[in-house]
Amino acid sequence: MKTFGGQALFLDRNDINTDEIIPAKYLTENSKLALKPYVLEDLKLPGFNVQEDIARANVVVTRANFGCGSSREHAVWVFEVNNINTVIGESFARIFRQNMFNCGMLAIELSKEDIDTLFQLGGDVIFSIDVENETLTAKGNKEVSFSFSLNSFDKDLLVAGGWLAYADQKF
Repeated sequence: MKTFGGQALFLDRNDINTDEIIPAKYLTENSKLALKPYVLEDLKLPGFNVQEDIARANVVVTRANFGCGSSREHAVWVFEVNNINTVIGESFARIFRQNMFNCGMLAIELSKEDIDTLFQLGGDVIFSIDVENETLTAKGNKEVSFSFSLNSFDKDLLVAGGWLAYADQKF
């Protein structure tokens, strides 16, 4: 199983949709890697500089209903090719969340209060995530730890490396 965690990118808004994650005009690209430069191209947030911020991030921390909009896998693929392995939020659009696990990536849901605590850490925040024990630790201006839960199937997908690898092992 791959390692999850790393440097955090904070996106402080609810309802970040798949068009903001990867604009529809790039969906004709014929490889995941071709999507890489267009990640979060249409996302407008105060102080957010996509080129600087995405280059150092492995974990996205956000608010509620992340990945809403269309059901495209491209929204997960563009994170994958930009070395984002985990998204942490209050909630996810159902299809986006499942696409994360299908691609062997981690979507963690935490309470609003826990997400608020993460946003208050400030500065550079590094996450260590233990999938087996379902815990995460964030180190910023202080250290905090939280538990999260995964269903057994999603955990199996992570261990296998995604749906295709899981299917190869099982069928």
